[in-house]
Amino acid sequence: MFNFQRFIVIFCITLVAACSSQPSVKEGSDTRASKTSPTTAGKGGYYLDDGPGDNPPADIDSIPDAQLKTETPLVSPNKPYTALGKKYTPMTRYAPYYQQGIASWYGKRYHGRKTSSGEVYDMYGMTGAHPTLPIPSYVRVTNPLNKRSVIVRINDRGPFKHDRLIDLSYAAAYKLRITSRGSGPVEVEWIDTSPEALRKMKAAPVATSATAAAITPVAYKETSSTAIATAPATTTAPTDNIESRATSYYVQVGAFKNELYGDLLQKKILGLELAGDAAVTNVYNDGIYRVKLGPFSSKKEADVSANKVRKQLNLSAIVTNQ
Repeated sequence: MFNFQRFIVIFCITLVAACSSQPSVKEGSDTRASKTSPTTAGKGGYYLDDGPGDNPPADIDSIPDAQLKTETPLVSPNKPYTALGKKYTPMTRYAPYYQQGIASWYGKRYHGRKTSSGEVYDMYGMTGAHPTLPIPSYVRVTNPLNKRSVIVRINDRGPFKHDRLIDLSYAAAYKLRITSRGSGPVEVEWIDTSPEALRKMKAAPVATSATAAAITPVAYKETSSTAIATAPATTTAPTDNIESRATSYYVQVGAFKNELYGDLLQKKILGLELAGDAAVTNVYNDGIYRVKLGPFSSKKEADVSANKVRKQLNLSAIVTNQ
């Protein structure tokens, strides 16, 4: 009897050891937990158990964009914070912001949960999440592949992956036609919703593509107390002037679909004297208003001006030559 009991004890110990060497996997779990999970045909890809809702609105395209209005930034969600080991400092004042990157979206997995603003997330609302833009704030998001554009209200923090620029609600992503792929390239432009900017928007006439193409950019040169408008330089250089054929350098500091934002950035650069003696222009080309500083006679001068812009305005500044 003693030997039989000893045999039972040894058998149990061996069985427990064998079980403990196997990975613990819950029934129905997906070992690809960190990757995008494929879904049924027609629904695209999404993360884990996220995805479209079971009973979506009949016509998501008819959901209106977020309505622009002046709002006071919230205190708590706009404090510096750390996520996934990286520190983030949210912006507290409006500054021209235009970035290109990848947008992802979140749907039913977070539907009904609280956002960083304390509001409840609605996957069929026109909202978004951004690491540093103020909460709340408004941005225009454009899909460069199909030119579809939406306006969303930032009310949450994220995404925190290095290759993601913004997280969109399911409705916003659907209207941009990026839900089928799970993510897609976008252009994000921060909209100034201060009372003054909103008044200008309401007062500004609606420009057609024909009138927009006819806009002639005006170069401004800062003097001691006023900005004097000067005619733009001709694009055709005389062939008998060797000096005029020398390479000229420019600094591009912003690109906008709305002329107003280009004008505001232009005035800010002039006010801070970031261009030195060079002109600051808001040039329209191929549907985009581009704010440029120049010409500079040397790349060194252009680099100095570009560094000033990066340091004081926290904007990307690209030196080009022509």
